[in-house]
Amino acid sequence: MDEHADDGVAGGGGLGGAGGAASAGPGDVDPFVEHRNLLFTVSYELLGSAADAEDVLQESWLRWAEVDRSEVRDPRAYLVRVVTRQSLNHLRTLSRRREDYVGEWLPEPLLTSPDVADDVELAESLSIATLTVLETLGPAERAVFVLREVFDLGYDEIAEAVGKTPAAVRQIAHRAKEHVAARRPRMQVEPTEQERVVERLLIAFNTGDVQGLMDVLAPDVVSIGDGGGKVKGAARHPIRGARKLVSYLMGAIEKWGFHPVATMIWINGAPALRVEVDGELAGVISATVDGGRVTHLYSVANPDKLARLDEEAALAR
Repeated sequence: MDEHADDGVAGGGGLGGAGGAASAGPGDVDPFVEHRNLLFTVSYELLGSAADAEDVLQESWLRWAEVDRSEVRDPRAYLVRVVTRQSLNHLRTLSRRREDYVGEWLPEPLLTSPDVADDVELAESLSIATLTVLETLGPAERAVFVLREVFDLGYDEIAEAVGKTPAAVRQIAHRAKEHVAARRPRMQVEPTEQERVVERLLIAFNTGDVQGLMDVLAPDVVSIGDGGGKVKGAARHPIRGARKLVSYLMGAIEKWGFHPVATMIWINGAPALRVEVDGELAGVISATVDGGRVTHLYSVANPDKLARLDEEAALAR
């Protein structure tokens, strides 16, 4: 899709000074500001990158700032459409960039409040596990899945956003849903159970309790790490099996002289581990839990992806 696809938006203005016909009147809240958390969430779910989502919002604002407000019947739907189209433009560029990525690529983690878990559908869609699966979809499939399954948009609305017919969108939605369901790890656990299991993982991790780690990890656990080629000792390929994972972890600590300490935080709507070495943030570990054990671990250590872990992300749908 061409970045100047007909979304009825022209360039101009800036995020801090809303010039043009889209400016809100005195005492009014500009629709872009009102829906900003929603727009960020849409773009982040499509891109898996908060930094790129912020770029999309900046570009979308520039277009919105010059729109004739009187011609926009539904600002929320209009802005979602603009942000979706800008995200699709970015997604195609990112796909090429990720082909050259060193090691496994994981989404940029977001610090979230525990309240996000109350919206089960949002929390599940935001999980590192789900976002990783969404990476296996094509751009249009990903957009259709997110807009339909997460934000419950109608097929007509989605068709306008992705530049396809409603009939085509229905078919894409069906295929994408089946694709994600077949690849996404089981996550049918209550947040309280997830928190208990992650707490057990934290204690075993901090104490170096090998048996404790073996007990909390599923025998066929899969661990995926993202160091981006910038982190000493980071695995560049998935590690499968509890014994191999524990052996790798203990070996890395001994070989590289790491002294990691974990604390509990909430990442992407779920309890996770914040790992520090010598008081400095070294990474975060998200877990998928099933049957009282950890079935998948997602470790993000690439320093380029850890910049947003000191402030909670504002999300909405």
